[in-house]
Parts: sequence; structure tokens; C-alpha cells
Amino acid sequence: MSTSDRKTMRVAFQGEPGAFSEAAAVQLLGDRITTIPCPTFEAAFRAVPERAADALLAPVENSLAGSVVRVFDLLKESRLAIVAETILPIEMQLIGAPGASLDDIRSVASHPMALAQCERFFAAHPQWTRVPAEDTAGSVREALSHGDKSCAAIAGRRAAEHYHGVILAESIQDNAENFTRFVLLFPESEAAAWISPDARKVSLAMRLAHRPGALLASLEPFARHGVNLLKIESRPIHGRPWEYQFFIDVEAGDVARLDQALNEVRAATSELRVLGRYVAASR
Repeated sequence: MSTSDRKTMRVAFQGEPGAFSEAAAVQLLGDRITTIPCPTFEAAFRAVPERAADALLAPVENSLAGSVVRVFDLLKESRLAIVAETILPIEMQLIGAPGASLDDIRSVASHPMALAQCERFFAAHPQWTRVPAEDTAGSVREALSHGDKSCAAIAGRRAAEHYHGVILAESIQDNAENFTRFVLLFPESEAAAWISPDARKVSLAMRLAHRPGALLASLEPFARHGVNLLKIESRPIHGRPWEYQFFIDVEAGDVARLDQALNEVRAATSELRVLGRYVAASR
């Protein structure tokens, strides 16, 4: 990716300004990009084909909560392709209004997942009321909108900065090993121009023929050609009850052997779609 392309890029994400997804986009592409907040994942996936954005940055997996299944479903239905990934440490901050202190707090709002990841902190403050919200950054905006020092929210540092809140307690999450993996998506017709020649990681969506040994036959070429199977997960096929497709991540040290394995896997499956080829992110 050229520096000039990154500076002019419009990147959609699900959430409000200050969300973890926006922070991940900046981490991957730099702070000169224009971020486009979208209220839902569906709206975020529409933003690129509707030309409201050039690319989409979406979370696909959290190290504690697992896969973001709605993103996988939308990715399979879309004509977008993965061209890069980034891994963002998820650090929860307690954010209040300017001038507030911990003694002032009576209620704390955030996304239910964020609230659940701070159980030890809430156990130390049992008098606080938890308020579920649709978005971490949005909970900060709402908590600060009335200037009420008794209302706080849990979100990332970027949300505190964006809404001019005060961090009352830092890194309050239960588990320090909390990371979310995000992928950058471009239209399939444009993806090739953004793929690095060093790309060795591939994400796949695979459907199997209904016969004994179909899964083994589809995975065996990876082992034979030295391709590392990083992840495999099944999801129901919409409109076809009790039938499933597999989402797979693989990585290889040799591109030629990776391509040969993919050709053999394609012959062993009823449908194989490459969702993207990209450089694996490091933590």
C-alpha cells in the first residue's frame, strides 16, 4: 500500500467514533485516513459497495470471546476480500465526566461483553449499577452528554480522548491477554493491488460433499504440502438446515506449495472460496 493511498483512504467500521474498531483502523493504516462510523455491521458492509467508503475494517475474532460470527456471515455474502489484518490489545478504561472521581460514580454503562470482561473491578464496587449499551464508545458519549458525574462508561482510551472524558481507572479488564483480530476488506476487483507479495496467510470458506471422509479429504492436502492449519470453524448454511460450511485460516512458508494445496482442496470440496490472502499480523 502506498503512503498516498493510505492518507486518502476512507475506512468504514461498525460503532461510533472512538470505538476499538476505529483504533484498529488507525493502528493498521495511520491517523491520516478518514474513518466512517456505521451503526451496524450490515451498514458497514454496505458502505463499500455503496461508495460511502473505500474499505472496511471489521473484527473477526477475540482471544476471549471467540469469533464474531455475524462478520463471517456477512463476509461470505459479500464481494469483499481480506487484504490485511491487525491485532489490537483490548484495554478497558473507566471513563467519567471532567471533575468526577470514583466516589461520585453510581452507574457504569458499556457493551455487555465489555461489562462482562471487568467482573473483578465490579466486585470491588458492588454499589455500582451496570447499564448495558450497544457500543462501548457510544456509552461514553451518552454518559458524558449530560455532565452527570455519577455516570461513567467503559471503553478504550480513544473514546475518552474523542469525547473529552476523564479516565478514572485504567486497564480494568480481568484478563490482560485480551486481543481482537481485525481484517481490512476491499472489493474483490481491487484486492489484488493491495496484497503484499509476502502474503502467506489465507482465509477460506469451504463446503463439503455429503460423503464419508469428506472433511479429511479436504484437509489432507494442507498437511501433505506443509501448510499450517491455524483455525477451523463451522457455521450453518442459511436456507439449508443442518448443512454447514467451514471457515478456515491457513499459513504456509512457500507460496507455490500453498497454491498447489489450494488446487487439491478445491477438487476435494463442493465449493471453495478464498476470502483473502494477506500478511499475518504479529501481536
